[in-house]
Amino acid sequence: MPSIVSVSTFNPPHSLKQEVAMEFARELFSESYQDIERLLTVFSNGQIVERQFGVPLEWFKTEHTFQERNDLYIDLATQFGAEVIKLCLENPTFLKEEVDVSDIDAIIFVSSSGVATPSLDARIMNKLPFSKHTNRIPLWGLGCAGGAAGISRGFEYCKAYPKANVLVVCVELCSLTFQRNDRSKSNLIGTSLFADGVACALLVGDESSLNHVAKQVVKPMIIATQSTLMPHSEDVMGWELKDSGLHVVFSRDIPNIIKNWLRPNVEGFLKSQNIPFSELTEFVAHPGGKKVLESYVAALGIDPKMIIESQRILNQHGNMSSPTVLYVLEEIMRKEHAHGDFGLMAALGPGFSSELLLLQWNEVYQ
Repeated sequence: MPSIVSVSTFNPPHSLKQEVAMEFARELFSESYQDIERLLTVFSNGQIVERQFGVPLEWFKTEHTFQERNDLYIDLATQFGAEVIKLCLENPTFLKEEVDVSDIDAIIFVSSSGVATPSLDARIMNKLPFSKHTNRIPLWGLGCAGGAAGISRGFEYCKAYPKANVLVVCVELCSLTFQRNDRSKSNLIGTSLFADGVACALLVGDESSLNHVAKQVVKPMIIATQSTLMPHSEDVMGWELKDSGLHVVFSRDIPNIIKNWLRPNVEGFLKSQNIPFSELTEFVAHPGGKKVLESYVAALGIDPKMIIESQRILNQHGNMSSPTVLYVLEEIMRKEHAHGDFGLMAALGPGFSSELLLLQWNEVYQ
């Protein structure tokens, strides 16, 4: 089965403590809400301590056109994407030796926080010495589900081409979508929750020449995947495109939807693979927010210890949309695992949709 050989993350340069972000929101939104202090509890109660952004706090204090935002998105996402690829292919935690980018057969590039044609993978290929024949597979519009979906599509590529080496690159600059003049509660919640992040994973097929570079004795292999769409749920999560740019759509019903919809979805997927939930040792969960993580525990009846890594990422980085689940995966891959351990990767996103992957840690024979 295709395996995940390396994962790396890259934190944008500007860190912001949550209490500073809350004070900024107080100044900006106080005239719009009589109950501003009650609403600001989403900052203090969200279990986020710090977040990282591609731009400094001063950037948010002035208005920016859609073109200005998007031009900056293209520049920063290209720069950060190239950096995280180098980190992934040189990662001494997971690799015995560096991997040359010319050995990569395909790039699956995931992003939903800006627009670019040609897509950003092409721009990154002009910065790094990829083969000019590298297949480019950009994915847009998957939001928070994009990281897991990118890994799923990489799995399918490696199944079709067993000798293939695939990079899944996720870059989100949610900060650049911030709308100063949007006084909706969705925008206030988004301001308290979303951040910027960048992550990359290297997937290899069964017959890949790079199987020997895996440093870990036991590495995660992808056994199966499942994509699920909830019909007629476009208003649950996503972007609304206006003249001023991307405006967040964020339903208050998301935690309840997870509680009622996720469990049968997960149970059906695991049943199709003849794996009881009790055999899972890892839950690689996208931490959409505090209430989302609580809903995972309630809906699936899992031990809260299984979301410790997801909670840690939410605490230190906030919700970075698509890269966030790869931040969690990196944490979990650093832990020791026994041969045969099972894990479930899960992320939810616009659609409303879910992406599930069954992982199994297996010993590498060389």
